[in-house]
Amino acid sequence: MKVNLQSVNFNVDQKLVNFTQAKLDKLENHFSRIIYADVFLKVMNTSGKENKITEILLSVPGDEFIIKKINKTFEEGVDECVSSLERQLRKRKEKLNAHV
Repeated sequence: MKVNLQSVNFNVDQKLVNFTQAKLDKLENHFSRIIYADVFLKVMNTSGKENKITEILLSVPGDEFIIKKINKTFEEGVDECVSSLERQLRKRKEKLNAHV
């Protein structure tokens, strides 16, 4: 799976890139036909602690899933997005298997 990572308002650390890649690679265990993932990491200019937006667009044949989370850290955001995507991919796989 190809992962495109874009950071807005900051420079991304290589550890965060590797962490995100590893988490997204685990999604292929649930659904093998993932085409690509676009990951957007943004920092809002607010005084609040939860100012980091993690947005993941996952493309599969015939559909796209978009998950957006706001957290204190990008790692938390990636974790939450990936767990939401796992649930959605499981539902899609069950739906596809029901039609076969």
